[in-house]
Amino acid sequence: MAKISSLKARPILDSRGSWTVEVYLKLNDGRVFKASVPRGKSVGSYEASYVPVEAAIKNIQEKIAPKLRGLTATNQKVIDNILNKIDGTPTKRKLGANSTLAVSIAVAKAGAGDSRKPLWKHLRSLGNFKNTGDCPRLFMNVVNGGLHAGNNLDFQEYLVIPKTKSIRESITVGTKFYDALRKYLVKLKGETSSNTGDEGGFAPNFKDNLEPFSILKKVAQLTRLETKVDFGMDAAASDVTLSKNKLKSIYKKLGRFKNFIYLEDPFSEDEFKSFADLRNSLGESLLIAGDDLTVTNLIRMEKAYKNKSVNSIIIKPNQIGTVTEAIEAVKLAKSFGWKVIA
Repeated sequence: MAKISSLKARPILDSRGSWTVEVYLKLNDGRVFKASVPRGKSVGSYEASYVPVEAAIKNIQEKIAPKLRGLTATNQKVIDNILNKIDGTPTKRKLGANSTLAVSIAVAKAGAGDSRKPLWKHLRSLGNFKNTGDCPRLFMNVVNGGLHAGNNLDFQEYLVIPKTKSIRESITVGTKFYDALRKYLVKLKGETSSNTGDEGGFAPNFKDNLEPFSILKKVAQLTRLETKVDFGMDAAASDVTLSKNKLKSIYKKLGRFKNFIYLEDPFSEDEFKSFADLRNSLGESLLIAGDDLTVTNLIRMEKAYKNKSVNSIIIKPNQIGTVTEAIEAVKLAKSFGWKVIA
């Protein structure tokens, strides 16, 4: 088994043009593995802390690297526990989750390489997850609003979710739908409606928060993909100023919308009871997901389960700071019977 010989870090630009950190992990056999960390634009207040990029680089090279040198790269849990011990805070406040996660992912990649497995198989073995044979469903963000766009939509993401038997077919359906949506919006609202938001979805102004779904339904009909797609939305309601009653009214209408199967963060991040009430009123056929509510955090997940707030969850390693903790969150979610979106 190869061992870690060095860790180096440098600043890089992410997809938004913001600075983040990239780690280079070198094994004693000369192989090098690299990893970088993302951060969402709308960040839940309970997520693990980030530190400035230069501080993260210093932490990695001066505080973390000496502790990991000589350790076997396949010992993911041991190494992640060391990262948590060095930091010593529940929110990664000292080292920063951008420091710990960049190192943790680099270790996972090195462990996969040393085990001669693709990364996804290595992660599956780390969590002792069974291969169900099911094809993951892709959640494609096709209309942007909220903090992700400069338009008049309150909600952040309008999603198309292909129903297919393979990833290849899902991508084919999704790209066909996206191109047809662009053409339809240009015809309906003019050339500037093809401008995109923060995550690549179209971002024109709309009559109201529900009009995008009427348009998505129309595009599905025009492309003859009605039986091939479902729809969903990330409300990101912690950043929405609408009243709770107004939100409930909108969600009630969405619950009657054909093929609408997924609603993420319908209320702000502390509204466990409001999540539960909505879940109860709309039924279990609709996935009510926690993101800012749960932040890949076992304690908040336990609270959501106790309150019956959600039946699905977003898993984001950058919210918690290590690969091991993200895996533990997936395992807990599965024990609750929740659907996992990652």
